[in-house]
Order: sequence, then C-alpha cells, then structure tokens
Amino acid sequence: MTLDNAKKGQLVKITNIPDEVTRIKAIRFGISEGEVVTCLEVVPAGPVVVSKNKQEIAIGRSLASYIWVEPC
Repeated sequence: MTLDNAKKGQLVKITNIPDEVTRIKAIRFGISEGEVVTCLEVVPAGPVVVSKNKQEIAIGRSLASYIWVEPC
C-alpha cells in the first residue's frame, strides 16, 4: 500500500520509493526506504502527517501516493 492509504496511528515501514525525483523529495523531509514512521493524521484531500524521531512531518498527498509502505 502507499503512505496516503495508511491509517491514523499506524506504524509503517517505508519499503519502496520508485521514482528518483520522489526519493529526493522524501530525503529532504528526512525519510527514506527502510525508515519506520508513525502515521499521525491523514487529512482528507490534504497532507499525511507522520512522526519520526519525535519530529512531525507533513507530506503532501501526491508525494505520499508514490511512497510504498507496509504495516509493522
């Protein structure tokens, strides 16, 4: 599944970011493949807010739709 389909409170591991441009954008947010993040909020038609290392990161829905994750 992709990050935009994660549920609030769900712990997910980022498994694949297939597109190079998307991977660069994700790295700018401090996330990369193999990272485990907690989905804090999925705003309808808005960003996906995740938590990593006590830091909250709002990721645009279009970017989140290209980030593949699996539940932990």
